[in-house]
Amino acid sequence: MILIGTRGSALALAQANLVADALGMPSELRVISTAGDRTDRPIPELGDGVFVSAIEDALRAGDIDIAVHSLKDLPTSEPDDLVVVAVTAREDPRDVIVTRARNGLRGLRAGQRVGTSSPRRDAFLRALVPGIECVGIRGNVDTRLRKVEDGEYDATILAAAGLRRLAIPFAEAEALPLELCPPAPGQGALAVQMRADHPLAKQVRATLDDEATRVAVETEREVLRLAGATCALPLGVHARRENGEIVADAALAGQSGIRRTRARGSVPVEVARQIAEDLQVVARV
Repeated sequence: MILIGTRGSALALAQANLVADALGMPSELRVISTAGDRTDRPIPELGDGVFVSAIEDALRAGDIDIAVHSLKDLPTSEPDDLVVVAVTAREDPRDVIVTRARNGLRGLRAGQRVGTSSPRRDAFLRALVPGIECVGIRGNVDTRLRKVEDGEYDATILAAAGLRRLAIPFAEAEALPLELCPPAPGQGALAVQMRADHPLAKQVRATLDDEATRVAVETEREVLRLAGATCALPLGVHARRENGEIVADAALAGQSGIRRTRARGSVPVEVARQIAEDLQVVARV
């Protein structure tokens, strides 16, 4: 029996079940409460790793065999005793604007309140709709949708991947184009983490790892590492394979507006460094 550790939200459980089904082995989910789940403080104040540390500790203790994380929650520095054995095939990496009228970006007006705790989403959306007010929001997907429906917010921004995994429909007009709003590094991908010495690590990797997604998110996360490895940075990166090359688009919000760049190459770290240098963030390391 493979024991799979996960957070307890509906989305986290859905993601863990996707991994369990793909694994094709007898398995059982173990819900683990993380520091991020036990506080209502704004996410930017919590620092990196607050949604993964407790699950990693359970791996080390042998309480679970596998941890399933949203890859964008994982710090870019990997501990020596644990390894991401697999990155699953990526779901839709876009962001989705959900308003009460469900008419997406065209339904937003100056002065309206949009719920988001992401500095990236905050900065990019304010550039697209000058005069809107971005306000911190906490809670799972259903809670955030209800806060919009109840009028506490005029809109919120959610990951398309999460909506799809929860079978919550959205229209194409509600999704933000990647060229306008590139995602957080790793958004839409799941990380399957194990102890480095676990006897099933190689088998799990062979079963679950999607090489194209791994290369893409390695590129994105290396840009993040070069930029200082903090989720507080208003940085979006989207990498993928095109005609045998890695192609990465990135955007960084600053006081003078949003800087955008594109890089191509065959080696993730080289493509990432070109992006970081173009955005003038590599010196932050």
